[in-house]
Amino acid sequence: MRIVGGIHRGRQFSPGKNFKARPTTDMAKESLFNILTNQVDFEEIKILDLFAGTGSISFEFLSRGCTDITTIEFNYQHHQFIRSVVQKLNATKEIRAIKGNAFSYCEQTTEKFDVIFADPPYDHPRFKEVPALIFNNELLNENGLFILEHSKYFDFSEMKEFQESRHYGSVHFSFFR
Repeated sequence: MRIVGGIHRGRQFSPGKNFKARPTTDMAKESLFNILTNQVDFEEIKILDLFAGTGSISFEFLSRGCTDITTIEFNYQHHQFIRSVVQKLNATKEIRAIKGNAFSYCEQTTEKFDVIFADPPYDHPRFKEVPALIFNNELLNENGLFILEHSKYFDFSEMKEFQESRHYGSVHFSFFR
């Protein structure tokens, strides 16, 4: 995993050979953050990273100045990797890494966020429910942005909150407000 922008640009962290997460590609991350640079003030926003995997999206937000980031990852090995990188980046005040179920967290939290990023496993049986999970539980602040990473086999354009979809290679991002 490599951080592609900001103050930690170029830093690399290896999760090991047995790691089962599908990290967002560097090209897709760079393109996503180019879009976000024109939409948000990184130093002023509160982030939620669901199904965090390697935590690479959270680390990109951190590298660009975000100071209030929450990651939710169910897999113990992935969670431990995120925690180890948080320690190496000296970011224990900026990133709160929670080992837990993303669905349960969203159903129980009373917090609201400015940007929510979700990258569930593409074969997750509840994948299609993720946008409704965010909006039914009112997790976004006013003018907040929800970004869902998915494969080309998913289409969320019929949802009223849907704004647009972009793709970079095999990675697709759908944006919702």
